[in-house]
Amino acid sequence: MIHLYNTLTREKEVFKPLQPGKVTMYVCGPTVYNYIHIGNARSAVAFDTIRRYFEYRGYQVNYVSNFTDVDDKIIKASHEMNLSVPEVTEKFIQAFYADTDALNIKRATKNPRVMENMDEIIAFVDALITKGYAYEADGDVYYRARKFAHYGQLSGQAIDELELGASERVTDIDQEKKEDPLDFALWKKAKPGEISWTSPWGEGRPGWHIECSVMATKYLGDTIDIHAGGQDLEFPHHENEIAQSEAKTGQKFANYWLHNGFVTIGNDDEKMSKSLGNFVTVHDLVQEVDPQVLRFFMATTQYRRPIRYSQDNLDEARNNLAKLKHAWDNLNYRVANDATTAPLTAADHVWIEQMAAYQMKFLKAMDDDFNVQNGIAVVYELAKAMNRYTEEATVSRGVADEMLHEFMRMIAIFGIEFKNEELLDTEIEQLIHERDAARTEKNFARSDEIRDQLKEQGIILEDTPHGTRWRRE
Repeated sequence: MIHLYNTLTREKEVFKPLQPGKVTMYVCGPTVYNYIHIGNARSAVAFDTIRRYFEYRGYQVNYVSNFTDVDDKIIKASHEMNLSVPEVTEKFIQAFYADTDALNIKRATKNPRVMENMDEIIAFVDALITKGYAYEADGDVYYRARKFAHYGQLSGQAIDELELGASERVTDIDQEKKEDPLDFALWKKAKPGEISWTSPWGEGRPGWHIECSVMATKYLGDTIDIHAGGQDLEFPHHENEIAQSEAKTGQKFANYWLHNGFVTIGNDDEKMSKSLGNFVTVHDLVQEVDPQVLRFFMATTQYRRPIRYSQDNLDEARNNLAKLKHAWDNLNYRVANDATTAPLTAADHVWIEQMAAYQMKFLKAMDDDFNVQNGIAVVYELAKAMNRYTEEATVSRGVADEMLHEFMRMIAIFGIEFKNEELLDTEIEQLIHERDAARTEKNFARSDEIRDQLKEQGIILEDTPHGTRWRRE
């Protein structure tokens, strides 16, 4: 059974889906006015890894993640870039797809946008007014936070603390319009020159929080299994989503709330963010770092823990990933060259039993709130076993194929895929054959000369008892 930490109850709970074998999952997506930094990518990687594990365990996952394409920051960017709001958002939505594709993050089942759901948003706000949970004030619409009995439960804050914080955040103009400092905007009156939509309360646009309530319930239902996002969204964003959704539907909004830790930078572990100006965009980073290394770096830390971004940690991820690739290459080489297809022996069955033990150990680790650190430790153990099996005098294709299959299934959860490399340059291939012939003739000077020549081209040769292997540096 999968156990996960529910922010709402602050306890690990057994995961019980609304429908057997299916998971409905809503993850707050980006506000598309700039390239995503690796702090943003961390959330996408963390919940993609969790999604992949659910699928590994046989679940069908309906994964919805929104694009916020109407926002103050987007309007500001449109003025600075001299582009319309739709032009800005389309540019950075496509950039988001390019960056997340590079990190091998699976596309969501649905990526809804605010502009595509404006009628539903207006109807949702109107329903809250009708129920007495919201009120109009000079073209703005606010939610009566104090009217919702459980307000503050998700973030674990007392109402008096929330009231003080709210008083410090609002402007004098907002204060004059609101009935209570805790109240938050569902609809904002349009300022001159801003993009806007016609509503019963005049020209305007949605507040930030309402969009996720509308799109989560529209595409996944009034109650969903999992709602997820960064720790910084617990309050006020997710707190407000609960209040809006449950007031409107009368149903529990989400059964489980998952929140990922931050990416930090520097010795002081400062949170990486655009507002602090200490961020590194994925767009820039993947020009310098293998995207698969970056994915592996983020995917192998348990989602609730912070990740410290540093060159040393990236280098460690690169080295660990190279070891896994090397084990995979080693066994694939044996399978391709001299694996036997004879019936399995008693010794072969011992290896298969070991494989089953690794699988159970992996499941135990990952079922415990997606503990990827313990999970990847099992993968390293499996890689070592693969290396030992490669050195056996006789390798069975049946055992090797089973090892490779389960190894690939496990690392796929972390977003990693290995492929057989091909020598497309016939000259390089000829040089390898020539070197093999030189070694047979004991012409070691020529053999070393060819090895050095290929090394200059980024081709590394490895002499094994089963023939010469090559890999790109």
